[in-house]
Amino acid sequence: MKSTFNFLSIVLIGLMCLLSITSCQDEDVPKVSVNAGGDDGDVTGNGGSTTATHTWTNNNSRAELNMDITSTSGGSFQIVVTDADNNEILNETLTVGVGDDSLTRCSASGTSGEWSVTITLTDFNGDGSFTLSQGC
Repeated sequence: MKSTFNFLSIVLIGLMCLLSITSCQDEDVPKVSVNAGGDDGDVTGNGGSTTATHTWTNNNSRAELNMDITSTSGGSFQIVVTDADNNEILNETLTVGVGDDSLTRCSASGTSGEWSVTITLTDFNGDGSFTLSQGC
């Protein structure tokens, strides 16, 4: 009976140590997320990088972009918009500590229809958001 108790105790202690080590490692792994669709979205990160693309229907030939970031420890937030003919008509980046932390821009003229919006976060710490509006 005593050896069974000792064996189970050792196994349980081992499992608890393994779980605590695993959970600590997860906190150190950079994570980023892009929650976007249509004409707006939010981004968050703790040092990681990612790229996400979605489509947006624009019935006009131009679009207005509003974007902002809140961060104190680095990284960049880029948005590239291509029109229905796959021509790049807008490419803007906010970089922490360089210039303003928000912007409003009007795109170049493009072909209306299904536009592609690509969001790239690089070593991003903090959060941000964007909104696209049809026309300028």
